[in-house]
Amino acid sequence: MAVVFGLRMLHPGVTVDFTFGTQAVMLAIGTLAGLGIGVYEAQNLIQAELLEEKNDELKRAEERLEESVTELEASNEQLEQFAYAASHDLQEPLRMVTSYLQLLENRYGDELDEDGEEFIEFAVDGADRMKGMIDGLLEYSRVETQGDPFEAVDMDVVLDDVLTDLQFKIDETDTEITREELPTVDGDERQLQQLFQNLLSNAIEYSGDEPPRIHVSAAREGSEWMISVRDEGVGIDADDTDRIFEIFQRCHSTEEQAGSGIGLALCKRIVERHDGELGVDSESRAGSTFFFTLPSAVERSDAPDAVAQPVEANAQTGN
Repeated sequence: MAVVFGLRMLHPGVTVDFTFGTQAVMLAIGTLAGLGIGVYEAQNLIQAELLEEKNDELKRAEERLEESVTELEASNEQLEQFAYAASHDLQEPLRMVTSYLQLLENRYGDELDEDGEEFIEFAVDGADRMKGMIDGLLEYSRVETQGDPFEAVDMDVVLDDVLTDLQFKIDETDTEITREELPTVDGDERQLQQLFQNLLSNAIEYSGDEPPRIHVSAAREGSEWMISVRDEGVGIDADDTDRIFEIFQRCHSTEEQAGSGIGLALCKRIVERHDGELGVDSESRAGSTFFFTLPSAVERSDAPDAVAQPVEANAQTGN
């Protein structure tokens, strides 16, 4: 009927006889139109219900994710508290063991045979290594809770400070270090010093029979910097490149190389606190390149694209 009325309004001269056939056609058109409107409304209703279901599922997923994050944070906090408590509580009995070993050696050293002296030496060495592990575990547990606020950190200055601290070790081992200009990053300066010190100490320690040759470089990758420490040392087996970043995991026995097995795990945790990644490219007997990413702090016109210049081992701290 609406069609007919529309035709009459547009063409007043047109007459339409409402025969039975015409009425049937009009009724069919009206029915189809109503059916189309009904189908459209039903589709909209179904889509609205599906959208509401998806929103509910998304909301539940977000709630589960928030719960998981909360549980993970609580678990990490408990783990840190446990590690701190265990490390702290172990310090005193360990000091007592060390003190009594020293007292035993001083008082009865002349009466001990060669085996007795060796036994005491083993015990003192074990106590020293345990102290190193406890100190490392304590430091590891404090990365998040005891870290300093982030600020702009000049990595050239950080490297200078670390080389000053390692000067005796550098001179003793005839280490040669070359370096490229390093960027300014956003981070915790004290922890970045720990990171560099551990990586450089390892590069010197695992240099093999030849004097250590180490190169430090940096490359821009988007909003991040990748800093690399390359050595020419003994290298790492491919099967060990992942597990060396786990706590208390070692590639060499304590007889071969000293260490607590915490250094690289601590490095990884420091880098992760800075929202970066730590990795290594290495082959056994072919040297290693440890690399880590850090967020850029400021844009610099003098980006580190300069050619590396050798730095004499005895003049490292003068940069």
